[in-house]
Order: sequence, then C-alpha cells, then structure tokens
Amino acid sequence: MNSISRRVALGLLAAPALPRTTRAAAPVWAPERPIRIVVPFPAGGGLDLVGRVLAEAWSPVLGQPVVVENKAGAAGALGIEQVFRAAPDGHTLGITSAGNVTIGPLLRRTPYDPMAMTHVSRLTTSPLLLVARRDLPAAELDAFLAWARAKPREVRFGSGGIGSSTHLSLELLNIRLGTDMLHIPYRGTAPLLTDLAAGIVDVGFSDAAVWPMIDQGTLKLLAVSTAEPWARSPGTPVLDGRAGEFRVSNWYGLVAPPGLPPAILARLEAEAAAALALPKVRQAYATSGFAAAAMPEQRFAPYLAGEIALWKGVIAAAKIETES
Repeated sequence: MNSISRRVALGLLAAPALPRTTRAAAPVWAPERPIRIVVPFPAGGGLDLVGRVLAEAWSPVLGQPVVVENKAGAAGALGIEQVFRAAPDGHTLGITSAGNVTIGPLLRRTPYDPMAMTHVSRLTTSPLLLVARRDLPAAELDAFLAWARAKPREVRFGSGGIGSSTHLSLELLNIRLGTDMLHIPYRGTAPLLTDLAAGIVDVGFSDAAVWPMIDQGTLKLLAVSTAEPWARSPGTPVLDGRAGEFRVSNWYGLVAPPGLPPAILARLEAEAAAALALPKVRQAYATSGFAAAAMPEQRFAPYLAGEIALWKGVIAAAKIETES
C-alpha cells in the first residue's frame, strides 16, 4: 500500500463514527372528533346493519365515538352526496352499494361522481339467490335452465324494479343463457316475494333476506349467483359455469370524500381489515347472510370499475332506458 493510501486508511479508522441516519416513521393518523358513518337508507336494512356493526367495532380502537347517521332519499344519492361534499379529513364516511356506485349512476343522474370518491375498503359480499315458486315444474337448477331455454317468453321472472340489481342480474342471465324470460318488475323485493310465494311469477333473484321463506318451504332455492358455494347453504348449485361466466354478488363498501390524504386512508384501511377479522363482526354479518370481505382501495377501485363495465354492457344489450 503506498503512503497516500495508508494515510487515508488510517484517517478513516481514526475518525469518529458518524451516527446512522434513519427515516422518521410517518405519524399514524388519529381522529380528532367523532367519526360519522352515513348510511344512505333508513335504519333496519342491510347497509344499516353493516355500518352499525363496523361502528361498534371501531369506537373502542379509534379513541373517538363512531356514530351512524341515516340519510335516506333519492335512491341513496342524498346520503352519498353528503359524503362526497364533506371535508376529506377522515371524519365523514359512508356505506356504499351497487345502487349508489356501480348501477344507479348508469341509470340516473347523481349529484356526485362515484369514481372520484375514495373507496376505502369493501366490507361485505353476499350472493343473490335464485328462488322459485314451490310448485315450479323444474324442481332443480339444470331442469329450470333447460325449461327457460325451451320456453321463450313463458318463464315469468320477477325483479325488485327496473334497473335494480335483481333486474340487471336477470338480463345478464338471459344474455348468458341466450334465453328470453319475461321480466315482471315490482316496486321492491318484498312485493316480488309475496307474488312469488303465491305463484304469480315463476322465479326471481333476492338477497339473503329471503332465507326464512326458503327455510319454511314457502319458496324453493335453485342457485346462488356467486362463483363459490354459499356458506349458509353449501350444497346449493352455483350459476357460474352452468350459465356461462356468471359471478354476481351484492357488496357493501366504505367510502370517503375525494382527495383523502394517504395517511388517513392507510389508517382506515387497516382498521377496516382488523374489524372484519374479528369473530364477533364476522358472526354478526353471517347471521344476515353477509360475508366479511375486506378489500383495500388499491384493489377495490379497479373491482368497481369492472362492475361498472359489466352493468353498462348489460344495460346496452337489454336496451334499458336511462335518464338523459
């Protein structure tokens, strides 16, 4: 080693050790006042249940009360507009569904841009149940599908209303099967189920609220709309594969105003996932037919974009009129 190199090496050895620099951890966001979860429908429905169970799980861990506020009106648009126009500070959130994010805005004008909002997390999923009058001649799914193919315009298929998820699911089934079932719209699922039990219509889609009628034998369960078997009735056939690719689910999500800062989003995502992993939360949802199904914003937003593309295609193919 030459003299210059030796002096440099000795100098380095003699120099005092410099302290290691570390990047300071980003502060974890904490709410400064009560958090409000806006449910855009009256108390007592599925969205309300999902919001209240989440609020109860969150209050002890966020250090602030988490309260549910029911803001019904305009098919859910009034409540979601309130969230859309709130400050993006994590203190105003909302519970969303297909009716106010993916399907509703395709059929009617909304005072908000659904995809401009911050879709914090998916919360739950549940299948649509294909149910039939109990004396339907086709007693099981494959027989029903064959009957529907052979009897155009003779199968009376009820829905909860034009543009509802049950209506669009029917139209998707017609597309996948190449059938022409006769659509009979009702003003909501309750009157549909009443007429279905009376034999006035043949089949219809419903959410898990129909289970007591199935359990009592008033209606017959033919299939579920998801690709996976339903936990409550794992032996029930799935439509996927029998009716082409048919993967439809009811979902509920947690939404925040546009422009939510990353630190607030990260905390809310993490707390949503933690709450949905709690056995008491999963059980509370399962009792009503929902599955806890956390999905963070990075995956949830593309999922919603895919849902919008699917239903936009169904609306166009079925020539369902939309508001101008």
